[in-house]
Amino acid sequence: MTAMLAPGEELLVPERVIVAPALGVFQPLAPATVTAEGEIVDAGQAVGTVTVGGEQVPIRSPFTGFLMGMLAVPGERVREGQPVAWLRTL
Repeated sequence: MTAMLAPGEELLVPERVIVAPALGVFQPLAPATVTAEGEIVDAGQAVGTVTVGGEQVPIRSPFTGFLMGMLAVPGERVREGQPVAWLRTL
């Protein structure tokens, strides 16, 4: 059985991006909730939200790795699939 890969996963590089799940307004989670840059983010951990029609949709990392930085700023309008953060996998 072949594993299903996310788009771009055939690359053999340790850097990965976390993308917005929907069109809306981006807000990173507070540092007490999400790790600070350089700390570890676990697969499935939320790093921010996108507000869509008054509802906050969590942005979850599909990977475990060191959070290297945010690519979107608080209050920025983002589109579905737009990178909002990047990390270096373990």
